Amino acid sequence: MIIRIEPQSDIPIYTQLSNQIIEGIARGNLVPGDSLPSVRAFAADLGVNMHTVSKSYHQLEKKGIIRIVPKSGAIIRSTDEVSIEGPYDERFIEACKPVIAEALVVGLTREQIEALVSRVIDDFKGKT
Repeated sequence: MIIRIEPQSDIPIYTQLSNQIIEGIARGNLVPGDSLPSVRAFAADLGVNMHTVSKSYHQLEKKGIIRIVPKSGAIIRSTDEVSIEGPYDERFIEACKPVIAEALVVGLTREQIEALVSRVIDDFKGKT
């Protein structure tokens, strides 16, 4: 999996890293049980501070996407280990609200928004 960091972006590097790891999982490039590189090795490969990678890993752990095992590293969780009920529903809705609101403001219909969401899902699943 190739990680591309945009140092000039307004998005913090640790968030860019987390987002790209999540996309790698969604695309099937990383599968449950895969280990992520050590913090030290990943930081060296990316040319970023170790604390940046560590913050990304802890963000992913908090979201339930990976588990950090002392002396073994960060491991991708299986989907049956990740709870999608409760807090995830709310987090998903809150994350989507601004984008959906903007789409409505610029004139997209419900059907167009649903088609765009389907297109994103198909892209992640390799159906484009």
